[in-house]
Amino acid sequence: MTAVKATVLADPGWLREDLKTAERMYGRAAGPRVLGTVRWYSASSVLVAPSAESLFTGRIADPSLDALTLNLQPDGRYVDARSDRVLDGGIPELGQAMRTTLATVIPPISEACGATENALWAIATDSIANRLLWSGDAARAVELAGQLAEAIGPSLPRPRFTTVGRNTIVKRASCCLIYEIPRADKCASCPRQTPEERAARLRGFG
Repeated sequence: MTAVKATVLADPGWLREDLKTAERMYGRAAGPRVLGTVRWYSASSVLVAPSAESLFTGRIADPSLDALTLNLQPDGRYVDARSDRVLDGGIPELGQAMRTTLATVIPPISEACGATENALWAIATDSIANRLLWSGDAARAVELAGQLAEAIGPSLPRPRFTTVGRNTIVKRASCCLIYEIPRADKCASCPRQTPEERAARLRGFG
């Protein structure tokens, strides 16, 4: 396991090397836009996890880049993250801090891989929504997601949820583009399929 400070996500040199890591994992055929998007889909999920999950504990973890440490597998896959600071305040303060974090890393990631900033913000909102949903009861997660998105501001699309069977799931605003990698398929929740196909695939996981 390799531990790195989350500040690397704003480092153009590190991001260029990270694209090479993605090439080793997935091959070059997909190109930097796809590889960078797939990497951000994973990175954003672990980046927002400590703070999102802490909303259910009462001690909010600071999402600032210098407070976060990312853990990576030897092959470069993101495992998890931890924050070494507690944030003073509540959701308004968390929203401000998370907005700063996302606004710091998204432009250099966009520059490095060619994905649009809007697409990367959409991935971030789905990561926040999923982490909240995985961490507590669905009704509370939906409520917190809306409050946090409002606190972060208009750059972040509002999280959306829907119900499949008896399960509440994220109605994704983003696509990770994994299906553009040779021999890969669309995620079950991929927004680039018909609602009927998506619902049928998601019921298969219920």
